[in-house]
Amino acid sequence: MNKAELIDAVADSADISKAAAGRALDAAIEAITKALKKGDTVTLVGFGTFSVRKRAARTGRNPRTGEAIKIKASKVPGFKAGKALKDAIN
Repeated sequence: MNKAELIDAVADSADISKAAAGRALDAAIEAITKALKKGDTVTLVGFGTFSVRKRAARTGRNPRTGEAIKIKASKVPGFKAGKALKDAIN
């Protein structure tokens, strides 16, 4: 499912226009992104938790040359599925 299909599904389910569903989805994504930028976690009960995870610096290899390279430490977004989501899938 891509973003357009998700907007269609939300519009049908909530009985709103596709434009309104698109704005709502964009607003939700923006709010989650802003919270993660601040270092907060976003918990949607029954769905899951978005958080920022720290990835340590490490040594990697250039696949073309085999040369060792240093990879900087970074922050990456993470998602942990909630129990209701896990149960719905299984």
